[in-house]
Order: sequence, then C-alpha cells, then structure tokens
Amino acid sequence: MSLLIEPQESHTLLQLRSPDGTNRLAHTFLSELIDVVKQSIPKGKPLIITGNKRFFSAGADLNEIAALSAAEAFEFARMGQWLMNTISGFPAPACAAISGYCMGGGLDLALACRYRIAAPSAVFGHRGAALGLITGWGGTQRLPRLIGKARALQLFCTAEKLDASTALRIGLIDAIAEDPVAAALARITR
Repeated sequence: MSLLIEPQESHTLLQLRSPDGTNRLAHTFLSELIDVVKQSIPKGKPLIITGNKRFFSAGADLNEIAALSAAEAFEFARMGQWLMNTISGFPAPACAAISGYCMGGGLDLALACRYRIAAPSAVFGHRGAALGLITGWGGTQRLPRLIGKARALQLFCTAEKLDASTALRIGLIDAIAEDPVAAALARITR
C-alpha cells in the first residue's frame, strides 16, 4: 500500500508513501488514492494530507503519461479531476501539510485542499510548460483564484519554482511552519 491512513479522534491523517519516496501520482497510485478517499476516509472529520520530508508529491508520472493513448489520457485526467473535486468538496476541512517538493499534480492536490501549510524548505511549481504539458486536474482554475490570473499564468507558462516564503507572500499557502502537520492540525481543529 502506498498510503498510510491514521484515523484519530479529531482528524484523519493521510500520508502519501510511494516506494521511491517521490509520491508520483502514477495511475496505480492515483487509483489507490481514489479508493482510499471513497472507502476509508471518515467524511465528518478534518483531513490532513501529507507526504515525506523531501516530497509532498512530485506530480504525475510523465513517462507514464507519454505512453498513454488519447482515450487513456482522457480517463486519467477524469480520475485526477474526480479526486481533486472530491477533496475540494470534502465536508470537513482538508489541509495539505507540505514538506519538500510539491509539483504539478501534487500542487493540484494541495490546491484542492482548503488550507496549505508548508515547511520552510517546501518548493512549489507547475513544471509542465517546460515539457509542453499543462495540468488537467483543476489547477488552472484553482490557482488563479488564489494568486490572481496574471501571477498564475506566469507560473504556468514559465514553469517557475517558488520557495515557501514566496508562496506565502503571493497567497499560494496559508502559513509556514517547521512542523506542517502539527500546524495543520492546530488550524483545522480550532
């Protein structure tokens, strides 16, 4: 299993845990995440989604995407959209506790959460433009709502990476904390 689910009395912690540590949202990983959200996450408790110290998520597996047929790519996009919309519409507060890299589809996952708390070393970006890709999981709608259209377009088109302090300054994240999980817990259980 690539996910660790820790139900607590006040919240549920969902930790992304891929074998290589990058938490890439490959097809099988995404399917597993969808199944967990559908079946194992209590809907009435706040949800904290986190990764590890080096990666919240590196995003989709680009080698896998390159090998998809048009029909398979469409279905993969629909899976990601379903997941992001479900997290966005989660009936209790959902918070991304981000350490390390939060890129592409991983950033889309963080954007789907109500709150984003980052470690000082967190790095954010939608690097798809450098590869001729653009997100298909809702980031193109959610990011401009947070940081404005002009800044979002700049981020998408230049494949720029942002550090945590810049992300906070432009409104991409809500706070910076040495322990993002503890800060997320404090925010959602107030």
